[in-house]
Amino acid sequence: MTPDQIEGAVAAAMPQAVEDLKRLVAIPSVAFPGHPEEPVYAAATATEELLRSTGLHHVQQVAVEGSFPAVYGEAAGPPGAPTVLLYAHYDVQPAGDPTLWRTPPFQPTLIDGHLYGRGAADDKSGIISHVLALRSFRGQFPVGIKVLIEGQEEYAGHRLEDFVVQHPDLVRADAIVVADTGNPRVGDPSVTTSLRGMAAFTVEVRTLQESLHSGSFGGAAPDALAALIRMLAALHDDNGDCRVPGLPRGRFLGSGPSEDEFRKTAGVLDGVSLVGSGSVADRLWSSYAITVTGLDVPSVGGAINAVQPVARARVTVRVPPAGDPKTTLDAVASFLHQVAPWGVRVSIDDVSLGTGFLADSGGRARAALNRALERAFGRAPRDIGAGGSIPLVATLVKLFPAAEILLFGAEDDDAAIHAPNERLNIEELRRTATAEAIFLQELGAEV
Repeated sequence: MTPDQIEGAVAAAMPQAVEDLKRLVAIPSVAFPGHPEEPVYAAATATEELLRSTGLHHVQQVAVEGSFPAVYGEAAGPPGAPTVLLYAHYDVQPAGDPTLWRTPPFQPTLIDGHLYGRGAADDKSGIISHVLALRSFRGQFPVGIKVLIEGQEEYAGHRLEDFVVQHPDLVRADAIVVADTGNPRVGDPSVTTSLRGMAAFTVEVRTLQESLHSGSFGGAAPDALAALIRMLAALHDDNGDCRVPGLPRGRFLGSGPSEDEFRKTAGVLDGVSLVGSGSVADRLWSSYAITVTGLDVPSVGGAINAVQPVARARVTVRVPPAGDPKTTLDAVASFLHQVAPWGVRVSIDDVSLGTGFLADSGGRARAALNRALERAFGRAPRDIGAGGSIPLVATLVKLFPAAEILLFGAEDDDAAIHAPNERLNIEELRRTATAEAIFLQELGAEV
């Protein structure tokens, strides 16, 4: 197929693709503990049906121990053609407070060329971009195709990674497309060449056998919540830089957003300063970042006059690409024990680790992708970093060191992923799917 033919095929398929995406977004496939499991399995079934519609010769759900099923598909390419693995995930983040959404999170709503709903961008857009690209070939693929759609990326541990290690031939490929990133701005084609790793854990503080009346005991009884607050506050200095020994600031060698651009994208309120030192790219993509993502304490609405005996917090540490998540976890946990006041009892559990990623200079597949992105977007792509983590990527790097791993997708920095009012720009989806299809054609044509 020519690039013109691919562009026409993707454009013609867009109305159906948008309807397919709406159907996926309407499924609340939150794979976090405590959420209903039925919608997650429903999303797996819907994903399986979508892959079958692309002309892949073989599609099935595969069991992943301790997790939800992955959806796998494959088709042989012409003799001697390379094999490309396409990855995305069908699970989504919890919606959070529904009152913060302008439209219901699981009622996909199309407004001014944007589809609103949880998972519309992260990462059901990745599924649909693969589906759109594959449909354009009508079952006659220019390369060998493998597709792996995960069911518990947002809260996964190492479940899929362990599965891949046990079944390497299932995902063995010459190039791997990970559709779980995006562009800094709509229409600004980018390839993510670095990912931070992650070390997440829950810290618990205990001080008393049970809660006590604050009027009778407050002022002498050690408050677990007050102790935990002091410990968490000690993680950063007054400038917002990490205070944990052994976690230095890093430097990103490529380009990144200006402070004004970042403030606008992040929605930082007027008069509120950014935190940390170095360029924004340094802080986002090459330095350690510690975030408290949850607290188990009485809510304001349910508050009682009591000294708390126990308090818990979920802490996530983003680790530079070259950093070691386990060493980072040990450093932060040790620091929290050191700064714990009053001899309180501190425990660390529910640990999750993910290794970062740093791409090499690129080879034949990256060159083909560059050409494809320039054709689809009308401008050459640039390299960017990402502050998030994709645990599977590091595993694939270890298993297949000769494979080129390419990270790009239909998301953008204004897509509000993991936040209320997540949305996807429909035109960005078309361009991304067009680029992916042209990339497959370009790579196959080099044989």
